Amino acid sequence: MKSKSMLLTATVAMAFAGAAQAVDYQIETVAEGLEFPWSLAFLPDGGMLVTERPGRLRHINAQGELQDAAIEGVPEAFVSGQAGLFEVALDPDYANNKRIFLSYACGTLEANHTCLSSATFSEAGLQDVDEIFRVQPAKTGSAHYGGRVAFLPDNTLLLTLGDGFDYREEAQKTSSHIGSIVRLNRDGSVPEDNPFAGGGDALPELYSIGHRNVQAIVYDAQNDRVLAHEHGPRGGDELNLIEPGNNYGWPKITFGVDYNGSTISPYTSLPGLEQPMLQWTPSIAPSGMTLYRGEQFPAWKDSLMISTLAARNVRRVELDGNEVMAQETLFDELGSRFRDVRTGPDGALYLLTDAAAGQVLRVVPGAVSAQ
Repeated sequence: MKSKSMLLTATVAMAFAGAAQAVDYQIETVAEGLEFPWSLAFLPDGGMLVTERPGRLRHINAQGELQDAAIEGVPEAFVSGQAGLFEVALDPDYANNKRIFLSYACGTLEANHTCLSSATFSEAGLQDVDEIFRVQPAKTGSAHYGGRVAFLPDNTLLLTLGDGFDYREEAQKTSSHIGSIVRLNRDGSVPEDNPFAGGGDALPELYSIGHRNVQAIVYDAQNDRVLAHEHGPRGGDELNLIEPGNNYGWPKITFGVDYNGSTISPYTSLPGLEQPMLQWTPSIAPSGMTLYRGEQFPAWKDSLMISTLAARNVRRVELDGNEVMAQETLFDELGSRFRDVRTGPDGALYLLTDAAAGQVLRVVPGAVSAQ
Protein backbone atom coordinates (compact mmCIF):
# COMPACT_ATOMS: atom_id res chain seq x y z
CA MET A 1 0.00 0.00 0.00
CA LYS A 2 1.44 3.37 -0.99
CA SER A 3 1.53 6.22 1.49
CA LYS A 4 0.50 9.66 0.28
CA SER A 5 2.84 11.79 2.34
CA MET A 6 5.33 11.64 5.15
CA LEU A 7 4.48 13.66 8.23
CA LEU A 8 7.56 13.39 10.38
CA THR A 9 10.32 11.23 11.73
CA ALA A 10 11.18 10.80 15.36
CA THR A 11 13.28 8.78 17.73
CA VAL A 12 11.90 7.71 21.09
CA ALA A 13 14.14 6.37 23.83
CA MET A 14 12.88 4.78 27.02
CA ALA A 15 14.67 2.83 29.73
CA PHE A 16 13.30 -0.62 30.45
CA ALA A 17 14.91 -3.06 32.85
CA GLY A 18 18.00 -0.90 33.03
CA ALA A 19 18.64 -0.85 29.28
CA ALA A 20 17.97 2.09 26.96
CA GLN A 21 16.04 1.25 23.82
CA ALA A 22 15.84 3.76 20.99
CA VAL A 23 13.05 3.39 18.46
CA ASP A 24 13.27 5.44 15.29
CA TYR A 25 10.05 5.76 13.32
CA GLN A 26 8.36 7.79 10.66
CA ILE A 27 4.66 8.46 10.25
CA GLU A 28 3.00 8.33 6.85
CA THR A 29 -0.47 9.38 5.74
CA VAL A 30 -2.45 6.52 4.19
CA ALA A 31 -5.79 8.32 3.83
CA GLU A 32 -7.32 11.62 4.91
CA GLY A 33 -10.62 13.44 4.79
CA LEU A 34 -12.47 10.81 6.84
CA GLU A 35 -15.22 12.11 9.12
CA PHE A 36 -14.51 10.92 12.64
CA PRO A 37 -13.11 7.50 11.66
CA TRP A 38 -13.78 4.96 14.40
CA SER A 39 -12.48 1.51 13.43
CA LEU A 40 -10.12 -0.12 10.94
CA ALA A 41 -10.01 -3.64 9.48
CA PHE A 42 -7.44 -5.08 7.06
CA LEU A 43 -8.62 -6.96 3.97
CA PRO A 44 -6.69 -9.98 2.66
CA ASP A 45 -5.94 -8.19 -0.64
CA GLY A 46 -4.05 -5.39 1.14
CA GLY A 47 -6.98 -2.98 1.32
CA MET A 48 -8.81 -1.72 4.39
CA LEU A 49 -12.30 -0.99 5.65
CA VAL A 50 -12.81 2.09 7.82
CA THR A 51 -15.96 3.15 9.66
CA GLU A 52 -16.96 6.79 10.04
CA ARG A 53 -19.03 7.51 13.13
CA PRO A 54 -21.70 9.44 11.13
CA GLY A 55 -22.72 6.09 9.64
CA ARG A 56 -20.52 5.38 6.63
CA LEU A 57 -18.27 2.44 5.80
CA ARG A 58 -15.35 3.37 3.55
CA HIS A 59 -13.02 1.28 1.42
CA ILE A 60 -9.30 1.90 0.93
CA ASN A 61 -8.21 -0.31 -1.95
CA ALA A 62 -5.04 -2.37 -2.19
CA GLN A 63 -3.30 0.56 -3.90
CA GLY A 64 -3.94 2.75 -0.85
CA GLU A 65 -6.66 4.82 -2.50
CA LEU A 66 -9.68 5.91 -0.46
CA GLN A 67 -12.74 5.33 -2.61
CA ASP A 68 -14.98 8.36 -2.97
CA ALA A 69 -18.28 6.57 -2.51
CA ALA A 70 -19.26 5.00 0.80
CA ILE A 71 -20.12 1.30 0.73
CA GLU A 72 -23.81 0.65 0.16
CA GLY A 73 -26.05 -1.46 2.39
CA VAL A 74 -24.72 -0.42 5.81
CA PRO A 75 -27.39 -0.67 8.53
CA GLU A 76 -28.83 2.69 9.49
CA ALA A 77 -27.15 4.03 12.62
CA PHE A 78 -28.56 6.43 15.17
CA VAL A 79 -26.09 9.33 14.95
CA SER A 80 -25.99 11.86 17.79
CA GLY A 81 -23.33 12.80 20.32
CA GLN A 82 -21.23 9.65 20.82
CA ALA A 83 -23.74 7.52 18.91
CA GLY A 84 -23.13 6.29 15.39
CA LEU A 85 -21.33 3.55 13.47
CA PHE A 86 -18.57 1.93 15.53
CA GLU A 87 -16.61 -1.25 14.86
CA VAL A 88 -15.93 -3.09 11.62
CA ALA A 89 -14.45 -6.56 12.20
CA LEU A 90 -13.72 -9.34 9.73
CA ASP A 91 -14.93 -12.83 10.50
CA PRO A 92 -11.88 -15.04 11.21
CA ASP A 93 -13.03 -17.13 8.22
CA TYR A 94 -13.43 -14.05 6.02
CA ALA A 95 -11.24 -15.50 3.26
CA ASN A 96 -13.97 -18.09 2.67
CA ASN A 97 -17.20 -16.36 3.67
CA LYS A 98 -16.53 -12.59 3.09
CA ARG A 99 -18.42 -11.93 6.29
CA ILE A 100 -17.96 -8.79 8.36
CA PHE A 101 -19.47 -7.56 11.63
CA LEU A 102 -20.58 -3.99 12.33
CA SER A 103 -21.50 -2.48 15.70
CA TYR A 104 -23.52 0.72 15.87
CA ALA A 105 -26.08 2.69 17.83
CA CYS A 106 -29.60 1.99 16.63
CA GLY A 107 -33.00 3.46 17.45
CA THR A 108 -33.91 7.02 18.38
CA LEU A 109 -32.83 9.59 20.96
CA GLU A 110 -35.70 8.47 23.18
CA ALA A 111 -35.04 4.71 22.81
CA ASN A 112 -31.71 3.43 21.52
CA HIS A 113 -29.36 0.49 21.85
CA THR A 114 -25.97 -0.85 20.85
CA CYS A 115 -26.59 -3.22 17.94
CA LEU A 116 -24.43 -5.79 16.14
CA SER A 117 -25.03 -6.94 12.56
CA SER A 118 -23.25 -9.27 10.19
CA ALA A 119 -23.11 -8.99 6.41
CA THR A 120 -21.16 -10.20 3.39
CA PHE A 121 -18.88 -7.64 1.79
CA SER A 122 -18.08 -6.84 -1.82
CA GLU A 123 -17.08 -3.60 -3.50
CA ALA A 124 -20.65 -3.40 -4.81
CA GLY A 125 -21.95 -3.16 -1.24
CA LEU A 126 -23.11 -5.25 1.67
CA GLN A 127 -25.49 -8.16 1.23
CA ASP A 128 -27.23 -10.55 3.62
CA VAL A 129 -27.27 -7.93 6.37
CA ASP A 130 -28.57 -9.49 9.58
CA GLU A 131 -28.95 -7.86 12.99
CA ILE A 132 -27.76 -10.53 15.41
CA PHE A 133 -27.81 -8.67 18.75
CA ARG A 134 -29.46 -5.65 20.36
CA VAL A 135 -28.81 -4.42 23.89
CA GLN A 136 -31.74 -4.58 26.27
CA PRO A 137 -33.23 -2.49 27.74
CA ALA A 138 -33.41 0.56 25.52
CA LYS A 139 -32.08 3.83 26.89
CA THR A 140 -32.36 7.54 26.16
CA GLY A 141 -29.46 9.87 25.41
CA SER A 142 -26.46 9.39 23.15
CA ALA A 143 -23.48 8.34 25.25
CA HIS A 144 -21.47 5.26 26.32
CA TYR A 145 -22.11 2.47 23.84
CA GLY A 146 -18.91 0.43 23.94
CA GLY A 147 -18.96 -1.29 20.55
CA ARG A 148 -15.65 -3.16 20.20
CA VAL A 149 -15.51 -6.79 19.02
CA ALA A 150 -13.03 -9.60 19.72
CA PHE A 151 -13.17 -13.15 18.39
CA LEU A 152 -12.42 -16.19 20.55
CA PRO A 153 -11.01 -19.48 19.22
CA ASP A 154 -14.21 -21.40 20.00
CA ASN A 155 -16.18 -19.60 17.23
CA THR A 156 -17.72 -17.12 19.65
CA LEU A 157 -17.23 -13.37 19.87
CA LEU A 158 -17.19 -10.74 22.60
CA LEU A 159 -18.96 -7.40 22.21
CA THR A 160 -18.17 -4.56 24.63
CA LEU A 161 -20.92 -2.29 25.89
CA GLY A 162 -21.32 0.90 27.91
CA ASP A 163 -23.45 2.11 30.78
CA GLY A 164 -25.34 4.77 28.82
CA PHE A 165 -23.84 7.47 31.08
CA ASP A 166 -27.06 8.05 33.04
CA TYR A 167 -27.70 4.34 33.65
CA ARG A 168 -24.65 3.36 35.67
CA GLU A 169 -26.62 1.36 38.26
CA GLU A 170 -27.62 -1.00 35.45
CA ALA A 171 -24.00 -2.17 35.26
CA GLN A 172 -24.51 -4.16 38.47
CA LYS A 173 -27.68 -5.89 37.26
CA THR A 174 -27.61 -9.25 35.53
CA SER A 175 -31.09 -8.47 34.16
CA SER A 176 -29.57 -5.79 31.90
CA HIS A 177 -26.95 -5.74 29.14
CA ILE A 178 -26.06 -2.14 29.95
CA GLY A 179 -22.53 -1.82 31.38
CA SER A 180 -21.39 -5.32 30.41
CA ILE A 181 -19.45 -7.44 27.95
CA VAL A 182 -21.52 -10.05 26.13
CA ARG A 183 -20.46 -13.30 24.45
CA LEU A 184 -22.31 -14.58 21.39
CA ASN A 185 -22.03 -17.30 18.81
CA ARG A 186 -21.28 -15.73 15.46
CA ASP A 187 -24.91 -16.12 14.39
CA GLY A 188 -26.04 -14.21 17.48
CA SER A 189 -27.23 -17.21 19.45
CA VAL A 190 -26.14 -17.75 23.05
CA PRO A 191 -23.30 -20.13 23.90
CA GLU A 192 -24.53 -22.75 26.34
CA ASP A 193 -21.48 -22.32 28.58
CA ASN A 194 -21.89 -18.58 29.12
CA PRO A 195 -21.41 -17.81 32.83
CA PHE A 196 -24.92 -16.43 33.34
CA ALA A 197 -26.80 -18.83 31.05
CA GLY A 198 -29.57 -20.61 32.91
CA GLY A 199 -29.30 -18.21 35.83
CA GLY A 200 -32.94 -17.31 36.44
CA ASP A 201 -33.54 -13.67 35.52
CA ALA A 202 -29.95 -13.16 34.34
CA LEU A 203 -29.55 -12.35 30.66
CA PRO A 204 -27.75 -15.33 29.09
CA GLU A 205 -25.53 -13.26 26.77
CA LEU A 206 -23.65 -11.69 29.72
CA TYR A 207 -19.95 -12.51 30.00
CA SER A 208 -18.84 -9.92 32.57
CA ILE A 209 -20.55 -7.02 34.34
CA GLY A 210 -19.70 -3.85 36.25
CA HIS A 211 -18.25 -1.86 33.34
CA ARG A 212 -18.58 1.84 32.55
CA ASN A 213 -17.72 2.19 28.85
CA VAL A 214 -15.49 -0.52 27.39
CA GLN A 215 -13.68 1.01 24.44
CA ALA A 216 -11.26 -1.77 23.44
CA ILE A 217 -10.92 -5.52 23.80
CA VAL A 218 -8.17 -7.88 22.65
CA TYR A 219 -7.94 -11.65 22.72
CA ASP A 220 -4.31 -12.70 23.32
CA ALA A 221 -4.06 -16.16 21.77
CA GLN A 222 -0.49 -16.69 22.93
CA ASN A 223 -1.53 -16.40 26.58
CA ASP A 224 -5.21 -17.35 26.19
CA ARG A 225 -6.49 -14.22 27.88
CA VAL A 226 -8.81 -11.30 27.21
CA LEU A 227 -7.71 -7.74 27.92
CA ALA A 228 -10.00 -4.72 27.81
CA HIS A 229 -9.96 -1.09 28.85
CA GLU A 230 -12.73 1.30 29.77
CA HIS A 231 -13.33 4.96 30.45
CA GLY A 232 -13.63 6.10 34.04
CA PRO A 233 -15.46 9.32 34.91
CA ARG A 234 -13.01 12.08 35.96
CA GLY A 235 -10.11 9.72 36.58
CA GLY A 236 -10.19 5.99 37.00
CA ASP A 237 -9.78 4.77 33.41
CA GLU A 238 -8.99 1.05 33.67
CA LEU A 239 -7.10 -1.77 31.97
CA ASN A 240 -8.63 -5.10 32.97
CA LEU A 241 -8.05 -8.82 32.61
CA ILE A 242 -11.50 -10.07 31.61
CA GLU A 243 -12.64 -13.42 32.94
CA PRO A 244 -16.10 -14.97 32.53
CA GLY A 245 -18.62 -14.21 35.23
CA ASN A 246 -16.53 -11.55 36.97
CA ASN A 247 -17.81 -8.22 38.26
CA TYR A 248 -15.52 -5.26 37.54
CA GLY A 249 -17.12 -3.02 40.10
CA TRP A 250 -18.60 0.01 38.38
CA PRO A 251 -20.09 2.06 40.03
CA LYS A 252 -19.60 0.39 43.43
CA ILE A 253 -15.85 0.94 43.21
CA THR A 254 -13.91 3.47 41.16
CA PHE A 255 -10.70 5.48 41.26
CA GLY A 256 -12.49 8.43 39.66
CA VAL A 257 -14.95 11.11 40.75
CA ASP A 258 -17.96 12.55 38.98
CA TYR A 259 -17.51 15.39 36.50
CA ASN A 260 -18.71 17.95 39.05
CA GLY A 261 -16.17 16.66 41.57
CA SER A 262 -18.68 14.75 43.70
CA THR A 263 -17.98 11.27 45.04
CA ILE A 264 -19.41 8.36 43.08
CA SER A 265 -18.21 5.76 45.57
CA PRO A 266 -15.96 6.07 48.62
CA TYR A 267 -14.45 2.68 47.72
CA THR A 268 -11.68 1.71 45.34
CA SER A 269 -11.97 -1.95 46.31
CA LEU A 270 -14.62 -4.24 47.77
CA PRO A 271 -14.77 -8.03 48.23
CA GLY A 272 -15.87 -9.89 45.12
CA LEU A 273 -15.13 -7.01 42.76
CA GLU A 274 -12.17 -7.14 40.39
CA GLN A 275 -9.25 -4.74 40.58
CA PRO A 276 -7.81 -3.25 37.37
CA MET A 277 -4.37 -4.23 36.14
CA LEU A 278 -3.75 -0.52 35.64
CA GLN A 279 -5.73 2.66 36.24
CA TRP A 280 -5.17 6.15 34.91
CA THR A 281 -5.92 9.23 37.01
CA PRO A 282 -6.27 11.82 35.58
CA SER A 283 -8.14 10.25 32.70
CA ILE A 284 -6.43 9.60 29.38
CA ALA A 285 -9.71 8.51 27.68
CA PRO A 286 -8.42 5.23 26.18
CA SER A 287 -9.97 4.32 22.83
CA GLY A 288 -8.48 1.54 20.68
CA MET A 289 -5.93 -1.12 21.62
CA THR A 290 -3.70 -3.65 19.89
CA LEU A 291 -1.24 -6.23 21.19
CA TYR A 292 1.78 -5.55 19.03
CA ARG A 293 3.41 -8.68 17.67
CA GLY A 294 4.63 -7.28 14.37
CA GLU A 295 8.16 -7.61 13.03
CA GLN A 296 8.90 -3.99 12.16
CA PHE A 297 9.47 -2.80 15.75
CA PRO A 298 11.21 -5.52 17.80
CA ALA A 299 11.49 -3.22 20.83
CA TRP A 300 7.69 -2.93 20.97
CA LYS A 301 6.95 -6.64 20.60
CA ASP A 302 4.41 -8.05 23.09
CA SER A 303 3.44 -4.53 24.22
CA LEU A 304 -0.10 -3.26 24.45
CA MET A 305 -0.57 -0.15 22.33
CA ILE A 306 -3.45 1.95 23.65
CA SER A 307 -4.72 4.95 21.72
CA THR A 308 -6.11 7.88 23.71
CA LEU A 309 -8.45 10.77 23.11
CA ALA A 310 -7.96 13.19 26.02
CA ALA A 311 -4.22 12.53 26.40
CA ARG A 312 -3.67 12.80 22.62
CA ASN A 313 -1.07 10.06 22.42
CA VAL A 314 -0.58 6.30 22.36
CA ARG A 315 0.45 4.52 25.54
CA ARG A 316 2.77 1.56 25.18
CA VAL A 317 2.20 -0.74 28.15
CA GLU A 318 4.76 -3.45 28.85
CA LEU A 319 3.48 -6.52 30.68
CA ASP A 320 5.15 -9.35 32.55
CA GLY A 321 2.40 -11.92 32.71
CA ASN A 322 -0.56 -9.95 34.05
CA GLU A 323 1.60 -7.36 35.79
CA VAL A 324 2.19 -3.93 34.27
CA MET A 325 5.92 -3.22 34.24
CA ALA A 326 6.21 0.14 32.48
CA GLN A 327 4.47 2.69 30.27
CA GLU A 328 5.77 4.80 27.44
CA THR A 329 4.08 7.75 25.72
CA LEU A 330 4.22 7.79 21.92
CA PHE A 331 3.16 10.16 19.11
CA ASP A 332 2.16 13.08 21.32
CA GLU A 333 4.16 15.27 18.95
CA LEU A 334 1.18 15.04 16.56
CA GLY A 335 -1.22 16.65 19.03
CA SER A 336 -4.02 14.43 17.73
CA ARG A 337 -6.89 12.63 19.39
CA PHE A 338 -6.46 8.98 18.42
CA ARG A 339 -9.59 6.83 18.07
CA ASP A 340 -8.01 3.51 17.11
CA VAL A 341 -4.66 1.74 16.87
CA ARG A 342 -4.06 -1.51 14.96
CA THR A 343 -1.21 -3.81 14.03
CA GLY A 344 -1.17 -4.19 10.27
CA PRO A 345 -0.44 -7.44 8.45
CA ASP A 346 2.76 -5.74 7.26
CA GLY A 347 3.92 -5.30 10.88
CA ALA A 348 3.41 -1.53 10.79
CA LEU A 349 1.30 0.31 13.38
CA TYR A 350 -1.82 2.07 12.09
CA LEU A 351 -3.59 5.00 13.77
CA LEU A 352 -6.97 6.66 13.26
CA THR A 353 -7.22 10.33 14.22
CA ASP A 354 -10.51 11.43 15.78
CA ALA A 355 -11.41 14.54 13.82
CA ALA A 356 -13.91 15.96 11.35
CA ALA A 357 -11.11 15.57 8.78
CA GLY A 358 -9.63 12.39 10.22
CA GLN A 359 -6.71 10.38 8.90
CA VAL A 360 -5.39 6.86 8.65
CA LEU A 361 -1.70 7.01 9.58
CA ARG A 362 0.96 4.32 9.30
CA VAL A 363 3.97 4.12 11.61
CA VAL A 364 7.03 2.43 10.07
CA PRO A 365 10.72 2.30 11.04
CA GLY A 366 12.70 5.46 10.34
CA ALA A 367 15.79 5.80 8.21
CA VAL A 368 18.08 5.58 11.25
CA SER A 369 18.46 2.11 12.76
CA ALA A 370 17.50 1.69 16.43
CA GLN A 371 20.48 1.84 18.75
